[in-house]
Order: sequence, then structure tokens, then C-alpha cells
Amino acid sequence: MTYAIDDQPLWKPNPATVGDTRMAMFMQAMGHGRYADLWQWSVDQPEDFWSRLWDFCGAVGEKGTEILVDRDRMPGARWFPAARLNYAENLLQRRDDSEALVFWGEDKVRQRTTRAQLYAEVARFQSFLVVAGVGEGDRVAGYLPNLPETLVAMLATTALGAIWSSASPDFGVQGVLDRFGQIEPKVLFCADGYLYGDKEFDAQEKAREILAQVERDRKVAHARVDAD
Repeated sequence: MTYAIDDQPLWKPNPATVGDTRMAMFMQAMGHGRYADLWQWSVDQPEDFWSRLWDFCGAVGEKGTEILVDRDRMPGARWFPAARLNYAENLLQRRDDSEALVFWGEDKVRQRTTRAQLYAEVARFQSFLVVAGVGEGDRVAGYLPNLPETLVAMLATTALGAIWSSASPDFGVQGVLDRFGQIEPKVLFCADGYLYGDKEFDAQEKAREILAQVERDRKVAHARVDAD
């Protein structure tokens, strides 16, 4: 779809670089020179299209032999019903020195993380979760701001086949309890504060209220995040 003003497109891809996109590479590999032809193939033969796309993207996992079940049902159609893959494993395939994360925290913190560093951090968090008894199907929650550490905790959780849920520390106590109370997390990560609008906010009192009301037999991990 092209959005335009006075019949003039708002944006056009650079002809010099458009051939370097993954979409262009996929079209070339599949023998489709035009996007319209690629789209028509995806409509006429969706099983073949998505099976080949899985292979082209190099997804790590078991694709299964069935691609689409009950294709005429909407809702009700099921894609890759026997597939098994791990979200974190696919995201962490590369472990080189290229940048994985670039974090700027309101000019207070600037942090760049390579793919190798990210993998190492996720492995460290994962080791803690294993010691805490977290396994496949368990729930892990984070009462955390939008930080690299939050992403690391999420990846470490999903790497074990566990389920991740999160809430921002500007949530009220009852809102957090309503969310986390439904899933009964085995581990809860809490930050002691956060920065917003160039102001520091202490979240320790709210964290204490939340922790006082969670089940006594749950593990609790305090993730200290410094503002500077």
C-alpha cells in the first residue's frame, strides 16, 4: 500500500539499496521478480509460500510436516500446528561484536550491547533462574522500567520455555497485583526506582507492598538499576 498526498508518494525506497532487503532476496530466491507476483503466490499457495519462507529465514526449530490446517476457516485456521521453536534461541543465534542493543536513558545513561555481550548476559540470568527452580511453563514477572536488563530477563525466561510478563514501575500497586496475581510468577524482578521526565522516582515502597501480598513460597529477585 502506498500513502500519497496529491498523488505523490510520501516515501519511495532507494533503488540503490532496495535489492539488499530481505524481501528482495526472498523474491529473487523464489523466482518472483515483482511484489505482485509474490503476493499472488502467497494467496494461491499459502502452504508452499510459508514453508519456503520458514526455510529462507533460517528459523531454528522443528517446522513439522503440516503447514496449514483448516485453511478455509476464519477464525479457526491453524498454522504450523506441530512446530516447535524457542523465541530466545532464534534471537540469540548471532554471538558476534555487532550491536544488538543501543540504549539511551534520557541522557543519563548511554549503553551499547553487542550480540556476544547480550548472549552472555542472558546466560547469566538464565543460570539464576535455573537455580531458582524455573522451568518450562513457569511464570516469571518483572516490575521493571524499559531497560536492557528487562530485555535480558525476558530472553532468559523464554530461553527456558517459561512465560514472561511485565509491568512498568509507574503502575499502581493494585494494577500490578491484578496482572501478576493471575499468573502466580515463580520469580519476580523488581527495580528500586526509575527515571522519567528527568526526575527520579523511588519505587521501593510500592515494591514492598506488592511483595507483601504475593504468595510466601514464591522466589523474589531484586534487580537494582542505578540512575547514573
